[in-house]
Amino acid sequence: MGHLDHAAYGWLTPVLSYVMACIGAALGLRCTIQALAAPTARSRRNWLLTAASAIGTGIWTMHFVAMLGFSVSGTEIRYDIPRTVLSLVVAMAVAGTGAFALGRGRASGPALLAAGLATGLGVAAMHYLGMSAVRLHGSMSYDFPAVALSILIAVAAASGALWAALNIRSVLAVGIASLVMGAAVTSMHYTGMAAVSVTVTPSPEALSGATASQFVFPLAVGLGSYLFLTSAFVALTPSAAERAATVSAQRLTRSPGAV
Repeated sequence: MGHLDHAAYGWLTPVLSYVMACIGAALGLRCTIQALAAPTARSRRNWLLTAASAIGTGIWTMHFVAMLGFSVSGTEIRYDIPRTVLSLVVAMAVAGTGAFALGRGRASGPALLAAGLATGLGVAAMHYLGMSAVRLHGSMSYDFPAVALSILIAVAAASGALWAALNIRSVLAVGIASLVMGAAVTSMHYTGMAAVSVTVTPSPEALSGATASQFVFPLAVGLGSYLFLTSAFVALTPSAAERAATVSAQRLTRSPGAV
């Protein structure tokens, strides 16, 4: 059985993956808040699409940044490119389902639970689909109680994120919620990784797929840059309260009694 190292670069990959999860959560919550206050259906749809891409990208980038630190003694590791890309599509689709399910801001308790369950199961599916993209000399097996725990964490994290999207408005509250959500999503990942066991079968044959440095790392950097740039755009976009204050100020300056 090969020795698994989940942090081959020390604290670098766990900390960086947590940061990416927090950024994705913060950006997604902020975009959802903008969507709920959007004046038109088109604007709401665009904000929800941005929220879905941000949350999905954050979750996926967290997963594969953490995977950069994953190594197994006695074998190299490669990644199947189609499955890796498919896991990204799944992450965004799942985030979009949750965002649009609550996009009207009138979700009941049962609807919130259903959306949280569906989204959490989707996040878990993204994780294990991403794990199925791993290629190594040997075989992987899972401890099913730990797998079940990781899925429960994913559902709880998704439900918390959707609840926060409906109930949180202030920037400070979004920041705190994002830190909590980042911790929950990252915990789900490492709980799922703790469930993994690898039996190494030495072989001289070359593994198919790409190394992390050839494919995963460039894609993670690109998506991370997208998150940072989108964060800057959202930060510079006025909130509903700020827009209302601007309109009110403009009306006052245009009124006949204005000085």
